[in-house]
Amino acid sequence: MSESIGRASPAARRRRGPGIRHYLLSRTWQAVLVLWAAFSLSFLILYALPSDPVSIMLNQSGEQSTVNQQQVAALRAQYHLDEPLVVQYGIALWHAVQLDFGHSIQSGQPVSGALAQALPKTAALTILSLLVALVSGIGLALGASLTRRAWLCDLLLGLPAIGVSVPTFWVGLLLLQWFSFGWHWFPAMGNQGLASLVLPALTLAIPTGAVIAQVLARSLAATWRQPFVDALRAKGLSPLRLLLVHVLHNAVIPILSLSGVIVGSLLAGSVVTETVFSREGVGRLAQAAVSTQDIPMVQGVVLLAALIFIVVNLLVDLLYPLLDPRIRACATGARG
Repeated sequence: MSESIGRASPAARRRRGPGIRHYLLSRTWQAVLVLWAAFSLSFLILYALPSDPVSIMLNQSGEQSTVNQQQVAALRAQYHLDEPLVVQYGIALWHAVQLDFGHSIQSGQPVSGALAQALPKTAALTILSLLVALVSGIGLALGASLTRRAWLCDLLLGLPAIGVSVPTFWVGLLLLQWFSFGWHWFPAMGNQGLASLVLPALTLAIPTGAVIAQVLARSLAATWRQPFVDALRAKGLSPLRLLLVHVLHNAVIPILSLSGVIVGSLLAGSVVTETVFSREGVGRLAQAAVSTQDIPMVQGVVLLAALIFIVVNLLVDLLYPLLDPRIRACATGARG
């Protein structure tokens, strides 16, 4: 019986192949639709703004009074801003399909080059924030699950609610006041090595870790009530071993489901965090592009964020059957 469960028949393997290919094709088509929707929505929102990116650029450079209307018209024609909406959208979409996002209206720098330069800085901040959030969130949930003191459990379970409710910019300013301006432990701004990553990473990790702790604590409480836990407890397993070996493995599935949302919140939070700490990165690039109505740069940032979100969710879906055999069994049964 165990051999038949663990080893699929040749017919089942043949059915599994087309199923996986169909799934990947379906997810690829969905990814294309999501990218198209993100591109179109960002284009329409920026087009609907009453200001003009060329006027903003000239006002920022102090050249508005010295540039004649012919020069302004030439700049608008260079970026196709003098064309009707449908023509502008068609040109931008055709270039995006060719992975050509054009040049920034404000700086003249290629959008792909600016994103390639900013992405490693934001990736380092996001990865460190995610690690801190996972360690703190999982540790908090495990501590609340293991403790036998009711007051301590209530205290630990109450901390995530505080972490979720506080604004990101307020946390960043508070950490700056304490650890940078007050105690001078970490630099207040810039990208000077690992030390400059600590405070921004904590700023992003606090709300993310709070969400992880909330979800995992509820999942652990539900898993403790499962019949298999009572059976393993009756066999004499210690609470610590039972938690780490059996309960946690089943309770972590909801955290995996939130992976896309967590990565998305980290990318969104990087806009505020990089602005507060004056760090170079995709978040600050997006903030500057939106404030100056830099349409090519905003669309490049939006498409990059959408692509990261899609890839993370695809990886999560592929990992589900590996972590939970029940999902693999249901999928095989459905194909059979």
